[in-house]
Amino acid sequence: MEPFKNLLGPAIVKQAARHLQRAWPAFDARRFSRLGLDGLETLEMKARAMQLCAALEATLPADFDHAADVLEAALAPTPEDVAQPSGDGLGGWTMWPVGEFVARRGIEHPERALRVLHAITQRLTAEWALRPFIVAHPALTYQTLARWAQDPSPHVRRLVSEGSRPRLPWGLQLKALIADPSPTLGLLKTLQDDPSDYVRRSVANHLNDIAKDHPEIVAGWIEDHLPGAPPDRVRLLRHAARTLIKTGDRRVLKAFGLGAPLRGSVDFTLAPSTLRFGDSLQLNATLSSTARRPQALAVDYVVHHVKANGGSSPKVFKGWLLELAAGERRVLARRHTVRPITIRRYHAGLHRVELWVNGRAEAEASFELVMPPAD
Repeated sequence: MEPFKNLLGPAIVKQAARHLQRAWPAFDARRFSRLGLDGLETLEMKARAMQLCAALEATLPADFDHAADVLEAALAPTPEDVAQPSGDGLGGWTMWPVGEFVARRGIEHPERALRVLHAITQRLTAEWALRPFIVAHPALTYQTLARWAQDPSPHVRRLVSEGSRPRLPWGLQLKALIADPSPTLGLLKTLQDDPSDYVRRSVANHLNDIAKDHPEIVAGWIEDHLPGAPPDRVRLLRHAARTLIKTGDRRVLKAFGLGAPLRGSVDFTLAPSTLRFGDSLQLNATLSSTARRPQALAVDYVVHHVKANGGSSPKVFKGWLLELAAGERRVLARRHTVRPITIRRYHAGLHRVELWVNGRAEAEASFELVMPPAD
C-alpha cells in the first residue's frame, strides 16, 4: 500500500504549479516547483504540507487580496466527491498547504480569508486553516460559522463542527474551547440532526472531544437529546459518548439503559499467568444472570499497566455490548496482544486486569509481564 504521505507528492507539486500559472500568468512556476520539491520525498505528510505552503508564500502575490483572487481562480470545479477532485484545477490534498497559506497570510484580512476557506473546504477541507481565525478573530469567526451551519454544502456545514473541535488531530489546539466549549454548543445543536452523515460524524467527534475535558457537559447533552431521538441521532450520541462509556460514566450508561448493576455473578480468568512481551493474553469471562428479566450490559476491561516508578496507569479497553437473558449463562472471550506501540512504554511486573460491567468493577485477575533483555 502506498504511503499516505505520497498524497502530497511531486506530481501534486507540478499540477499545482500549472494551475496557478494558468490563473496568474506571472506566477513563477519554476521557482515554486523548485522550492516545493526540494527534499520533499524525505518529509512526512504534515511537513510536506508546510513546505508547499512556504513555496506558495514565496511565489504568490504579496498583496493578500490579489493572492486570494489567484487561488480562487485556480481552484477546480466543486466536485461531487472531495476524495476524487477534478483534474481541471487545485483540489484534493493540495488544499492543506493552500489553506495553511490562507491562515498565515490572511490572518490580518479575516473576512477575505474566510471567503477563501469557504471555497477551499468544498475541495477537501479547511479544518486546520480555520483554527487560527477562531483564536485571533473569535467574534467574526463564530458569526461566520453560525451562517455556514445553514450552508447548502455539507462540506461547509461539516467545517463548522470539525474546524472548531477543541482537540482536532494535526490541528492547532484551541485552548479557550478546551477550557470553555460553550461557544460551539449552539452550532452543534443546529448540526446534530443534519441530513448528511458526514456532518453528523463530525458532530459526534466534536462532542467526544468535549467529553475528555467536560464529561458533565456531554452527559447532560445526552440526557437532554437522547429521549425520543430519531435513529440517526441515537447513533450520533452513542458515538459521541464512546469515551464516557469506556470510562464507565454512570450518567451516560444510565441514559443508554446500561446503568443498573449486574444481577448475577462473574467468573473472570486470564491465560497465561506469565506473558512474554509481544504475545497475546486470553481473557475469558462467564456472566451468570440471577435476574428474572433481560439485562442490558456494557462489559469492558481495564488493564493497570505497570509504570517505571512501580505504580500503575489504568487503560480502558472496549469489550462487549450485550443483552443477558433471564437466567442466562454467557461466555465471553477476547485476545489482548501486548506489543510495541508508540503511545505507551511497557514495563515488567504484575499487571492487574479488572472486568467492568456497566461501569462497575465486578471481577479481577492478573498476569506477570516479562520484557525482553535490553540491547
